[in-house]
Amino acid sequence: MTDRPVVAVSTLLDQRGITSFHVRLIFWSALIALFDGYDIAAISLAAPHLVREWHVDRSALGPVLSASLVGILFGSMLFGWIGDRYGRKKALLGSLFLFGIFTWAAAHATNLTQMTWLRLIAGLGIGGVIPNMIAINIESAPRRLRGTLGLIATGLVPIGGAVPGFVSAMWVPQYGWPILFYIGGIAPVVIGILALFWMPESIKYMTLHESQRANLVKLIQRLSPGYVVPEGARFVVEDEKQFPSSNPKYLFRDGLALITPLLWLLFALNLMGFFFLLSWTPTLLTAAKLPPQTAALSIALLQLGGTVGSLALVRWLDRYQFAAITVLFLVAVPVVGALGFIGAGSTKTVLLAACFVAGFCVLGIQSGINVAGALVYPTSLRANGSGWELGVGRLGAIIGPLLGALFVTLPVQQLYMWSAVPFLLGAIVCFAIYRMNEARLRR
Repeated sequence: MTDRPVVAVSTLLDQRGITSFHVRLIFWSALIALFDGYDIAAISLAAPHLVREWHVDRSALGPVLSASLVGILFGSMLFGWIGDRYGRKKALLGSLFLFGIFTWAAAHATNLTQMTWLRLIAGLGIGGVIPNMIAINIESAPRRLRGTLGLIATGLVPIGGAVPGFVSAMWVPQYGWPILFYIGGIAPVVIGILALFWMPESIKYMTLHESQRANLVKLIQRLSPGYVVPEGARFVVEDEKQFPSSNPKYLFRDGLALITPLLWLLFALNLMGFFFLLSWTPTLLTAAKLPPQTAALSIALLQLGGTVGSLALVRWLDRYQFAAITVLFLVAVPVVGALGFIGAGSTKTVLLAACFVAGFCVLGIQSGINVAGALVYPTSLRANGSGWELGVGRLGAIIGPLLGALFVTLPVQQLYMWSAVPFLLGAIVCFAIYRMNEARLRR
């Protein structure tokens, strides 16, 4: 009895390089990323209008600004598990429909309690996007471009976060704050319906699941028209050690016992600093007597800078990963710490430029750790591992806006100086992960 012939999927992807399949995958990833970023940022742009129209104190906004982040915490872990168990594509589509429907419903909220619950449920769907989008791109790419394609996909999230700033500046004065949520609700549902028919699944996910065999054979024949899949062939991901299931206990095996919790801490630190900036900057700048349009544009430039940073640094981050991210953390400390002084005493142009640079650093960091963190884990555990990183890391994202609510009475300059502390701690933790992961890979 002879052994079944083996098809080495990673080698096959390396031989084919970038194809139209990857272009199609990036296209759909870009659309999904656009509105994932949009829906995360929309509430912070609506917040100043809610204060005025609903006659509430700024300090009461904390739960509303953090509600979607609580949802993202659980949604990242839930949809990460769904992605490893049922497929990245199914998890992505479920995420889109969930956050699209409840974002649309938020346009009809009439008080803070309603808005808080609607943002909480929408956050469950928002949380499922990044873990599965990273996985589907990394697992379908040639070895030398795995990080690059993952970074391109996640690097487009910030530009989606910039769009609400422009919507707020241009259309909210005419149509009111609900326009932010109408756009953020309808578009994801339409994208999800179209992606159901035309978005591909992760190649390596299909490799590990016999139920996907027929689809994988068809895809390989499209990728390599001259390649004939041997009868009864066994498909393998030959360059990864797989775990028998996606049980979270495997996140701590094979040299990961300390790396995994440190990754969670790293995500929490960066997200704490970023979501303070995202959630409170419009409100704080408005309180500092700057026009609402300037405050809205500051968020747009913060997000736009993040997109530029993620894409401009893509090859550098792909090559050096945690070492490069450590450098970005260190650069972010003085940049973020200076924002309060710039906002209080500089021109509009200087302020917007500073927000752009802050986004370049902070969101460049986030894109980098999203991908570098996912690459630590094998295909059988990647969406789950990434989901736990983002899920537990969201504790930092929740704490950031809540701390802003507690200390909102401090001078703006002091608030931004304190908000730079998580980035300093992040540099220390990231360097420790870099050293430990290098040692693990050498074993």
